[in-house]
Amino acid sequence: MIDDSRRSARRQAVFLLYQRDVTGLSLAELEDNVVRDRGADLDLFTREVVDGVVAGEADIDALVDGAASGWSVDRIAPLERNILRVAVYEIRDRVDVPVAVAIDEAVGLAKRYCQADAGKFVNGILGTIARRGGGG
Repeated sequence: MIDDSRRSARRQAVFLLYQRDVTGLSLAELEDNVVRDRGADLDLFTREVVDGVVAGEADIDALVDGAASGWSVDRIAPLERNILRVAVYEIRDRVDVPVAVAIDEAVGLAKRYCQADAGKFVNGILGTIARRGGGG
């Protein structure tokens, strides 16, 4: 069973990272907006995921580049790119998140929030990264 609080935290992490990409605002500004709107701090899992993605972004993007045949991470739509970043971080660095859960959650986010074929695209890239050992 997938923890709904983690699912929500993961979604929030994806959207914070996405907003950073499209607005150019700092994560601190975006986090302040979330805190103001929700009246509560980011939960620990959201913070860990965001911080982990930011700290490993160059390596994560290199893994996505290597697995996305014919695509560079810069050409991937911002929301899909950040869904991939979160999932790759989880696959690489989170021993408490099974690889299958990281992939399933990412595919679900892509199907819900992105273009019709995004779920297959995300699944293919993450499957390749997982088969290669997650790079970490």
